[in-house]
Amino acid sequence: MTLAYVALGSNLGDSQRQVLAAMDALDALPATRVLRRSPLYLTPPWGVIEQPPFINAVVALDTALLPEALLDALLQIECDAGRVRAERNGPRTLDLDLLHMDGVTRHDEQLTLPHPRMAERAFVLLPLSAIAPTLDIPGQGTVHALLGNLDTSGCERLP
Repeated sequence: MTLAYVALGSNLGDSQRQVLAAMDALDALPATRVLRRSPLYLTPPWGVIEQPPFINAVVALDTALLPEALLDALLQIECDAGRVRAERNGPRTLDLDLLHMDGVTRHDEQLTLPHPRMAERAFVLLPLSAIAPTLDIPGQGTVHALLGNLDTSGCERLP
């Protein structure tokens, strides 16, 4: 089994429900279970800023799935939630990103691990810090230290 971290986000439809349902779908994957769930955060849009705010979270998974199989499962969960890839960084019903898998470093056409832009994104590091602040991202530093370099204004933890 391998420890993996997945970021979840949504800003179309009932975003809280979409993110919570995706957490349940991740927990139902074969040979996989959710170990920890971050709180939900309301965060400003990133990239294309003329869109609604996002609901973001991160989960820690214990999985026997290989990185490619886990990525395929994430894409299927997005598809099942009605995800349409119309615009890069645009609005979406559900976005799932494989952030990190212990002991796995990859860079190919299909997948880059750890996620190449996670250190730039407060909407990823804030919920990740809630469940794994001392996680060391290879070549970048700990989640807590990386988060300290970012502006988290406009990010709000939801009850």
